[in-house]
Amino acid sequence: MAKSVTSGTAEARPVLTRARIVAAAVRLIERDGAKALSMRAVAAELGVAVMSLYNHVPGKDALLRGVAEHVVAGMDFDGAAEASWADRARALVRAFRTVAHDYPRCMTIVLTHRADGSIALRPAERALAIAAEAGFDSVTAVRVTRVLMAYALGTQLREVGMTKALDRLTDFTALDPAEFPHVLASADELARNDSEADFEFGLDLLLAAVEALPRRPGFDQASAR
Repeated sequence: MAKSVTSGTAEARPVLTRARIVAAAVRLIERDGAKALSMRAVAAELGVAVMSLYNHVPGKDALLRGVAEHVVAGMDFDGAAEASWADRARALVRAFRTVAHDYPRCMTIVLTHRADGSIALRPAERALAIAAEAGFDSVTAVRVTRVLMAYALGTQLREVGMTKALDRLTDFTALDPAEFPHVLASADELARNDSEADFEFGLDLLLAAVEALPRRPGFDQASAR
């Protein structure tokens, strides 16, 4: 008769991989901040010996690049191919914003560390393709790309700071009406924080301004989606 497995038998530990190590680093950064990241801290997060990490990740710099790649790879760029260039640009900015919202601390890593491979260039490639299809020359396409990414990141940073600022400005009654007539007239709206509506309003303004830019010579703007 075969021996039964006792209830005290330990479960097999999941295989250690680069993907698991990077995911643990992402969790650590989002919870404790980038300064808390170290090979030892990631090993503790995974419950493994620190030396075992080096079989998959050469060191902290490689780990940081892995974090940047992980965050960028999570962006959903699959917009409708038949959509207009403006709608595709809107979808791209929203995807960038979503990742910045989901990984606010890791986005600092994305912006300050080089990510290896083609993954890191996917947002730029998609934005440049959209701008080129809209009829902009290469210089304008690069500038439009930078503006769109800056807006996505800037609004996320603004929302964090604005929320904190509004928490300190909930009482307008102490203000002098002669000095702050417009603030007091808009007090209710200032105290209301609808970040999504603000984001969409600003994105509409930005894309309208981009739409008004001149196209490259010979481009048929009427035929552009």
